[in-house]
Amino acid sequence: MIPRPQPTFDANANAGGDNLGNLPEWDLSDLYPAPDAPELQKDLDWLAGACADFAKDYQGKLADLDAAGLLECIERDEAISNVAGRIMSYAGLRYHQNTTDGERAKFLSDCQEKITNMTTPLVFFTLELNRLDEDSLKAMYKANEGLARYAPVLRRIRAMKPYQLSDELEKFLHDMGVVGDAWERLFDETIAGLTFTVNGEEMGIESTLNLLTEQDRDQREAAARELARVFGQNIRTFARVHNTSAKEKEVVDRWRGMPTPQTGRHLSNDVEPKVVEALRNAVVEAYPKLSHRYYELKRKWLGLDRMQVWDRNAPLPIEDKKVVDWDSARDIVMEAYSAFDPRMGELAAPFFSKGWIDAGVKPGKAPGAFAHPTVTNVHPYVMLNYLGKPRDVMTLAHELGHGVHQVLAADQGELLSSTPLTLAETASVFGEMLTFRKMLDKAANDTERKVLLAGKVEDMINTVVRQIAFYDFECKLHEARRGGELTPDDINALWMSVQAESLGPAFDFMDGYETFWAYIPHFVHSPFYVYAYAFGDGLVNALYAVYEENPEGFQDKYFEMLKAGGSMHHSELLAPFGLDASDPAFWDKGLSMISRLIDELEAMEG
Repeated sequence: MIPRPQPTFDANANAGGDNLGNLPEWDLSDLYPAPDAPELQKDLDWLAGACADFAKDYQGKLADLDAAGLLECIERDEAISNVAGRIMSYAGLRYHQNTTDGERAKFLSDCQEKITNMTTPLVFFTLELNRLDEDSLKAMYKANEGLARYAPVLRRIRAMKPYQLSDELEKFLHDMGVVGDAWERLFDETIAGLTFTVNGEEMGIESTLNLLTEQDRDQREAAARELARVFGQNIRTFARVHNTSAKEKEVVDRWRGMPTPQTGRHLSNDVEPKVVEALRNAVVEAYPKLSHRYYELKRKWLGLDRMQVWDRNAPLPIEDKKVVDWDSARDIVMEAYSAFDPRMGELAAPFFSKGWIDAGVKPGKAPGAFAHPTVTNVHPYVMLNYLGKPRDVMTLAHELGHGVHQVLAADQGELLSSTPLTLAETASVFGEMLTFRKMLDKAANDTERKVLLAGKVEDMINTVVRQIAFYDFECKLHEARRGGELTPDDINALWMSVQAESLGPAFDFMDGYETFWAYIPHFVHSPFYVYAYAFGDGLVNALYAVYEENPEGFQDKYFEMLKAGGSMHHSELLAPFGLDASDPAFWDKGLSMISRLIDELEAMEG
């Protein structure tokens, strides 16, 4: 079975918030009425039979199929993906509503186990697909229009063909994956088990990191120093995890013949190395006009001679603790979406009225925010932890953008609807930009406008500059590990080499900050994942610049791009807008938008 995407977690939220109004909750009955519903059992029974029949009918026989036979095979796989996706969506969403409920956790685990057991016999499918002759496959595409529609899916699967090993070795690596998982669990359990004491109060890592956004500078400093102290005490464990996971990756990459440590990530993102390199170089060259310039402004706003790392995410002294109730947030986002195009408002409206959003902060509910596409014959669900902060309004706009994208792409079907990670953020970040512009237009005074502009610039710097610095750190780490074991001091030095460069001359770095690489989960769970955030933000900034320069006909082209889902390569999707992600000027276009926002902030100083 070709795997379906999982929800993308975009943000972290903290409990609290009053006077927010009537916050919506999910109605999951569009998936299944209840965990013990006969409809769910019927689907499980069908899935068991469908998987067994698929393996019996096709294992060892894919090379003998004609075009019509291969199309039928793919359509049967797609039907299996749909039913399995529906079951897992229901189990997963119920669990996210209350992760501390033992029954929900058991139900999710039981569903995962059943579906894994049912689909394990289908592992042969992608291995045999990759053995098909390319010329024969192209001839079949010409002979059968229905099969040709799935060419983008097969192209992405077959991109791994040069790096595929024998069936026996592939099964061995699949089984050995539990070893890598164990190191990831060690990382997760170590992080979760850390305790920090700030001003006499003991807390976990999320609450401690949250103190870095407090108005009180002494509290921010106390939190930063405590983070450094605890990371330092555990740094040998974190260094062992990183050494081992990097070595494991190097061994697998070497056996597969992958030319660089980043190759596997580029393949899964369906993006060429030269495009990522163009993005990385453009961002690094822009550090002085982006992060360096902005943090120098922020240093003045905070009234400091020098910035410390605990000032990076500090609120501005003029910032008002304004609460935006739910109805107001909905109205702001809906107005922004509908002003761009009435169709966008119509697509967004059911999320608010039909139980497709779960907004409130509740005991046991998963942190953060996401939009889950579920399956293409149902609809997406959006999860928030809404606290009434202005940035929570932006999170609503972001997740609703994902939801609209997923609705528009659903007509492509299970295998073609989902976009690679690098393009999955397009509609979400674009929706955020529309909402930011609407909020900026409605700003009551220069102070409110300045806070909104600064918040947007900081979000962009965290998404673009910080993530590319993370990417450079990972590139250096994996390259250095090929030369042998790395001590904690070795890794610390690599971290500081990218931090000082990316944040700029406004900062001093306290003793202990060199260990702050230790808590970033992406480095362990999904190496080189981080550049996709910068890719998505840069792409949307370039897209929005085109919209500002020439709005005529933009909406229709934009909707066509979203409807395409994963059926087209990024080069095909961007061509109607006159954009090319392999051109360094493309990324400059996006980065110049951030620069112009900083220009506006500088002008306000005058």
